[in-house]
Amino acid sequence: MELQSCWYGSKLIKQWPSIFIGLVAIFIIKYIFKNWISQKKHIELDGQDDIAVEFPKAENSDLQPALEEKPHVAYHPGESLKPQGARRFYDLVRGRRSIRSFNPTEKPDISLIEDCIRAAGTSPSGAHTEPWTFCVVEDRKMKQAIREIVEHEEQINYRTRMHAQWVTDLRPLQTKPIKQYLTDAPYLIVIFKQTHGTTAEGRRKMHYYNEISTSIAAGILLCALQAAGLCSLVTTPLNCGSALRNLLQRPINEKLLVLLPVGYAADGCLVPDLERKHLTDIMVKY
Repeated sequence: MELQSCWYGSKLIKQWPSIFIGLVAIFIIKYIFKNWISQKKHIELDGQDDIAVEFPKAENSDLQPALEEKPHVAYHPGESLKPQGARRFYDLVRGRRSIRSFNPTEKPDISLIEDCIRAAGTSPSGAHTEPWTFCVVEDRKMKQAIREIVEHEEQINYRTRMHAQWVTDLRPLQTKPIKQYLTDAPYLIVIFKQTHGTTAEGRRKMHYYNEISTSIAAGILLCALQAAGLCSLVTTPLNCGSALRNLLQRPINEKLLVLLPVGYAADGCLVPDLERKHLTDIMVKY
């Protein structure tokens, strides 16, 4: 019996490297799983935190809202386009087209741009965080620098990054890596989403649904530009976010969303002959 015990003991000793490796593997798997669960608490869009930001743990009694807590006030309806306001608004926005040929000599007054951005700033946002920054570029050298960044990346995009089907789908729109409108348009509005902010007390402030909120604001801006008689083009410069943020000296918490050239259409400007979906194709009644 004693010899049998010794034999099993020696066999166990011989297996200790395998046992050790097994224990280490279990520890590593447990660590990875724990971190994976932690990361699942964050919802990300396009690799950027859109809802949650990592915050130090705090007791519930230490938490303070980012907004000042004040009594609610009575609601007063704003102005409307009545009568037939919805139809009038539809007639206004259905004439909006994406323009790629801008008049380089005719420049709208900056006050028009400011009023349009004021309108965009009325957009709803998650927990009223207003997570947007509108950079208005009219300096000729700055526009040229933006164009060089975008065209450099677009040459690579069209050659290697973009799938062949993507490039093919763009062919009817006649888009190309050369972006002359970036220097022809009198204004470029570069819209950044803020992934988080800072309170007046210096605390880090969560920006919930920052991409959705900023996208809604961009939509309101497009409508305001159309109402002001201005033309625009929605562009999403692929792989240009960091370079444009550095050029415009924006903080690290700001991520590029869209870039809008804004101005007046050039004489003889052509646009694709497109049809929009019918109401029955986009609305479902229940």
